[in-house]
Amino acid sequence: MALPQGLDIQKMQNTWATALDPVIKNQLINGILIKDVNLINGITVINHRLSRQMQGWMIVDINAAATVYRSQPFNDKTLTLTSNAVALCNVWCF
Repeated sequence: MALPQGLDIQKMQNTWATALDPVIKNQLINGILIKDVNLINGITVINHRLSRQMQGWMIVDINAAATVYRSQPFNDKTLTLTSNAVALCNVWCF
C-alpha cells in the first residue's frame, strides 16, 4: 500500500509517539476496576491486583451515602478503606 504523497512514515511514527506516549504512561489509565466491593461500617481490605505499589484510587460507583477514606499506606497488595456506612461500590485502583 502506497502512502499518500508527501507523507513520511518516520515522521508519522514520531508524531504518534509524541502524542500517545504520555497517555500510555499515565498511571491513572493503567489501573484495574474492582467491582462489587462490599464496604462495611468500619474497615474493608481489598486486594487491588496491580502487582505493584498503588498510586491512587477512586470510587467510580456507590449505592449509598458514605464517607470513604484510605486508612493505611499504599502497598503492593491491598487497599484498606474505612467507611462510615454499609455500601456496595466499584473502585478504580491505579
